[in-house]
Amino acid sequence: MGRLRYARPVQPLTGPSLRRVRAAIVDLDGTLVDTVGDFVVALGAMATDLGLPAVTAAFVRRTVGKGSEHLIARALAETGAPASRFDEAWARYQHHYRRINGRHSQVFEGAHAGLAALAAQGLVLVCLTNKPGAFARPLLEAKGLARWFTHVFGGDAFARKKPDPLPLLEVCRLLGRSPGEVLMVGDSSNDAAAARAAGCPVVLLSHGYNHGEPVEAAGADAVLDRLDELPPLLAASRPAHRA
Repeated sequence: MGRLRYARPVQPLTGPSLRRVRAAIVDLDGTLVDTVGDFVVALGAMATDLGLPAVTAAFVRRTVGKGSEHLIARALAETGAPASRFDEAWARYQHHYRRINGRHSQVFEGAHAGLAALAAQGLVLVCLTNKPGAFARPLLEAKGLARWFTHVFGGDAFARKKPDPLPLLEVCRLLGRSPGEVLMVGDSSNDAAAARAAGCPVVLLSHGYNHGEPVEAAGADAVLDRLDELPPLLAASRPAHRA
């Protein structure tokens, strides 16, 4: 396991914000899987089809996270293309992303072990991402991560996406848990803002994207370097069992 960096919490780690946790909502891109390579390839192929210049990996890192529609709109603006080409761009992007989904992405170190340990602690795990569900589920399957999740919800599953709290509140309702019992695990201010508005505690991972901004400024209960640092953090937040 990597070096634990518990010195970075915003709130006391043994406080009530983590002590009540019985389930976790886990983001996908930037949290479990580094998918920048997939985005770059799919956007590059889309750009070729449209006769546009390709966007850079740096652009993708600071733009991804708010849903595919936002990414496509920003990519068109970045290349100087008119917004009127959105429908055409969207169709080509969907075609290419479906073809290469997962081929140019890597699971972050600690993700497999972290999910396994969280499940072993009895937490119900739900994947909630702004990525379309038709892309999210095959990616989790391809990377061997799907087995840990009782539900997978893409950005098209609810009327609004993160950072709106609606998806988190809907998941809490589905699980029959109060927001204070459901931890949001993500990598960006989108995840933190949605969690705070919903009333969920939130832990962010430092290896994500966060729109080019320092993740420590996003207002999480803690910022960790790897997902497998989270289970011992949760265990330490709970009172010791008394015989």
